[in-house]
Amino acid sequence: MSRRTRIVMLGPPGAGKGTQAARLATRLGVPHVSTGELFRHHVGTDTALGREADAYMRRGDLVPDGVTLSMVAERLTAPDAAAGAVFDGFPRTVAQAIALDQQLAANGHALDGAVLLEVPRDTLVARITGRRFCAQCQATYHLEWSPPAVADHCDRCGGDLRWRADDDEATVARRLTVYETETFPLVAFYETDHRLWRMDGLGSVDAVAARLEEVLARD
Repeated sequence: MSRRTRIVMLGPPGAGKGTQAARLATRLGVPHVSTGELFRHHVGTDTALGREADAYMRRGDLVPDGVTLSMVAERLTAPDAAAGAVFDGFPRTVAQAIALDQQLAANGHALDGAVLLEVPRDTLVARITGRRFCAQCQATYHLEWSPPAVADHCDRCGGDLRWRADDDEATVARRLTVYETETFPLVAFYETDHRLWRMDGLGSVDAVAARLEEVLARD
């Protein structure tokens, strides 16, 4: 088991960082801190931060760093985050990364490092465009790697399978371009002071998880 407990997961859409972040957090016994989940929690519970974030999201605008950072800072004060956290979807920019370092330092901690899941672009597109979900029970499938037994129907409940509007190829290409221009600079940021681990993100979920554990166990 890795001694490192404060980890940022990096990677483009479709790299599997959310899945690996959740599994790693469970193995380490620390929370999986996802900005998407934080937004949903605050909006769903109608907090002041949630109302502020919701106003931006309804207009199709990015939630400002100040709001996102406040949510993350609040989450890190929870008792279950005392031993660490695995960050997923945050930071998205170098400015957010600097703010995270400052927030951790203020509490006497430091980020152990960032893991970059590397997956070829054509594989990312295939992974995302092949995804399907059940309209009734939300079970997920992939047309190539985990197809349903009966085409277009859920194995679990028989519901219709659908695809998300932002999983079409043109939208996926735009999302990857946004990642490359806005988020990829984080790689250089963490690499500069030797806090970046690059690893192959290809393979089964279990194979990537085992590879991740090996990477984090290195001195």
